[in-house]
Amino acid sequence: MITITNVEEDYSKHFSEDGFWKKVLKYGKKAGVKVTYATLLLFYTAKKPTTPLKAKTTIFGALGYFILPIDLIPDFTPVIGYTDDLSALLVALLIVAAYIDSETKQLAKDKIVDWFGENALEDVSSIDKDIEKKRQNDEGKENTED
Repeated sequence: MITITNVEEDYSKHFSEDGFWKKVLKYGKKAGVKVTYATLLLFYTAKKPTTPLKAKTTIFGALGYFILPIDLIPDFTPVIGYTDDLSALLVALLIVAAYIDSETKQLAKDKIVDWFGENALEDVSSIDKDIEKKRQNDEGKENTED
C-alpha cells in the first residue's frame, strides 16, 4: 500500500495538467468510471483557488501517481491494473474531502456522463457517500473539540 507521505513526496513532481488530461482521455474508459471520477474530483478540487496548498500537494501527489506509467501494479495488468491507482486516489479524496463541494462534484459528473453515459452515475455514488461520511466525521470531531 502507498503511504500518503510517499504519494505527496515521490509522485507530485509527476503531475502536470497536460499529462493528466492525456492519461484520462486515453485510459479513462479502461480505468473505469470510479477511477476516472476520483481523478476528476481531485483535479477540479485542486483547480479551486480556495483549496489550501497542503490539500493541493496531496492531490497532485495522488494524480502524479495516477499519471506515472510505472507504479505498484502496472496499469496494463488485466482486471487489477488500476487498483493501486484507485487506492491512492481514494486516500487523497478522503484527506481533502472538506474541500470537495457540490460544484466540484457536478463538474466531475458532467464529464462522466459525457464519457460513459448517464448510467455511469450509479457507479460514482459510493465515492460520494465515502466523501460525505468523511466530511460528517470531521465536522463531528470539530464540534466535540469546541
